[in-house]
Amino acid sequence: MNNLISIALLSGGLDSATAAAMAIEQGRKVIGLSFDYGQRHRRELKAASALASHLNLIDHQIINVNLSMWGGSSLTDLKQSIPKSGIIEGEIPSTYVPGRNTVFIAMGLSLAEARGANQVVLGINAMDYSGYPDCRPDYLKSYQELANLSSKAGREGKAPKLWAPLIYLNKIEIIQEALRLKIPIEKTWSCYSGLNEACGLCDSCRIRNEALIKIGRADLCSKKAI
Repeated sequence: MNNLISIALLSGGLDSATAAAMAIEQGRKVIGLSFDYGQRHRRELKAASALASHLNLIDHQIINVNLSMWGGSSLTDLKQSIPKSGIIEGEIPSTYVPGRNTVFIAMGLSLAEARGANQVVLGINAMDYSGYPDCRPDYLKSYQELANLSSKAGREGKAPKLWAPLIYLNKIEIIQEALRLKIPIEKTWSCYSGLNEACGLCDSCRIRNEALIKIGRADLCSKKAI
């Protein structure tokens, strides 16, 4: 198994692009894996393709996994509204997609084993999205235990490692890493609203824009945040 190959789950957003770039910085060859899961903000897939090209990934796969068939989230059910009043502490927001990360990581592990990669790179972040159950350290730890048991590679002691380098960073720290790594932040896409331009009002836009303003990079914000 080539220990310099990683699978990076690449959403098209700032976090996943930064995590992928951190893997490249370590000398790894990275394969990007993105998902069309019926999300209203499919615009992020264009961003993922642009980022894959910018980062010179050795391959970029876009997989169709239609989680919108059963809804359960304002990101996959157009009848629901995207929340725009800010994150409520202790409450899991309607933008949580049931099983999304569990499905995506499983696909990443499958691709890793098939391609001989020993790492799956995740852009999950517990600080900004603590309401999401599948972005927390205990979830990641338990999933790694499953990965060790659920495959031929795992049973041979070669299970791909789940690596989430941003999990304890706040958004300002992530943006600082992105700038250091020369990520084209203007090419990333974080907005949930499914519009051609970032809304500046959804939770994802708010967190991103507030951090950009705090570090003096309002030029990279959506227009409504300035």
